Amino acid sequence: MTKRRMFLRMITASLLRRRSRMLIALLSIGIGATILAGLVTIYVDVPRQMGAQFRSYGANMILQPTEAGALTEESLQDILSVFSPEELVGATPYRYVRLDMTSRQQSFNTAGTDFSQVVKTSPYFSVEGAYPASTREVLVGKEVAETIGVKPGSTMELTYQPSVSISNNPQDDRTPGAQLSGSAEGWSGGIVYVSAVLDDQAKIASIQIDAHSQTPEFGGRATEDEEFAAQFIGKALPLTLGQEVDALSGATVTSTAVVDALNNARKATPAALPHTLNFTVTGILTTGGKEEGFAFISLADMESLTGESKLDVAELSISANAEQLDTYVNEITEKNQGVAAKLAKRVAKSEAAVLSKLQALVFLVTAVVLLLTMICVSTTMMAVVSERRREIGLRKALGASDGSIRAEFLGEGMFLGGLGGIMGALLGFVFAQVVSVNVFGSSITFQPLLLPITVIVSMIIAAVSCLLPIKRAVAIDPALVLKGE
Repeated sequence: MTKRRMFLRMITASLLRRRSRMLIALLSIGIGATILAGLVTIYVDVPRQMGAQFRSYGANMILQPTEAGALTEESLQDILSVFSPEELVGATPYRYVRLDMTSRQQSFNTAGTDFSQVVKTSPYFSVEGAYPASTREVLVGKEVAETIGVKPGSTMELTYQPSVSISNNPQDDRTPGAQLSGSAEGWSGGIVYVSAVLDDQAKIASIQIDAHSQTPEFGGRATEDEEFAAQFIGKALPLTLGQEVDALSGATVTSTAVVDALNNARKATPAALPHTLNFTVTGILTTGGKEEGFAFISLADMESLTGESKLDVAELSISANAEQLDTYVNEITEKNQGVAAKLAKRVAKSEAAVLSKLQALVFLVTAVVLLLTMICVSTTMMAVVSERRREIGLRKALGASDGSIRAEFLGEGMFLGGLGGIMGALLGFVFAQVVSVNVFGSSITFQPLLLPITVIVSMIIAAVSCLLPIKRAVAIDPALVLKGE
């Protein structure tokens, strides 16, 4: 029989003779290893889990064009190539424009966007009905829906009136034969549109007034009142209400808006003329925030209304830690001179703070559990040394060296550590899976490297726990033991 086999036989025999005490030590190591493996698995996986949870609170990175730059759908796709597919949760572009609903005498902010990306970057959006799935469909915020009285299935028209200002001096645009277009705010915030054609003396030759946003029985009459419109023919701009022209009876505010629109009018181009499209309401949006005061349409519809293809902002949801996000912000800003990237502080900072505290808590709990495991194993081994005091004294009297006694007790401890580590590594994954499913609502993947690490750490803890008992065993005086003292 070789020395190694003899050594292993001694260890196993010693453990079997004291099964109850060694079972306690084994359970202590197993429980410690289970907590270790489980919490380390959670510690490693918690950034992904927490990142997934925080993605439900919205985007964590914002892209905006600089003063001298521009953000387009093409440039956005180039920027997104910086991220890996695993990191990029979603990227939602937005174009914001104020549109009019003249039939209800209302104006409100409207956002052109990509709804397939909205559901990824803004999962907190609550929609009664459905998101728009095609063009000529609109998602209406709750506040807007209550104001104009629409619900899913309703129809509404939206009108875009672009700015037509070309120069600082309106007189520069009032050349003979020019076609002018302007707008001004009338009663209750409704927009009044006016277009006019100048004759060869730069005086008004014809005029068209669109006051559908005004109260029909009052200001709305300006649209078809020929007598009111006739006052402007042959007059040179600018005009003063009450002097060159008189107000429409009962509609002073609307009349003022018509005069202001003419005085502010500029040369009109096809792109500068009002453009109206009809939409079907597919859903009502509730967020508890400012989004309830918006309407949302597709980017294609926004381009049809405005005649322009550009973006005001893009919201990105990136699955990465704070340091990686800062790196991406710097990289995007440096490589794209026309686009500025910044972090959504309320999301990114909150995620980093919660993650660091949670990881610190996991580390602290793991350290405390391992310390308790060491105390329990050390106490058990101390009791074993006390029980074997006579045996140890007899062995030393027969010539056993201190090294052999150390090796035997250390071997017993490491054997328990290895066995408990294997058991704890497997149970630890089950523990981590249960915690992850119940706390984060998703499962985790098994980390193969965790098995050898847990076994090695358990054996080290068991070995450290045996140091004090081994010291006491080696200090036993065989002469005193044999005397029965």
